[in-house]
Amino acid sequence: MPVKPKWEQLADHIREQIESGKLRPGDKLPSTMQLKDQHGVSTTVVRQAILVLQTQGWVQGVHGLGVFVAER
Repeated sequence: MPVKPKWEQLADHIREQIESGKLRPGDKLPSTMQLKDQHGVSTTVVRQAILVLQTQGWVQGVHGLGVFVAER
């Protein structure tokens, strides 16, 4: 089985936290820098993961405030 790209692994991790209820609708995700440091990945990896989650409707970005778990 091929290894998933790091951005996909991070997106899966955040999605699992949302599905499990650890992150709830309205909760703010850690900042890009915090996610980068926590997961040992680059800023590009974090941004790609967040972009995918936004496209899928899991999270929404609020300019100047951060990224929040979306209502589903």
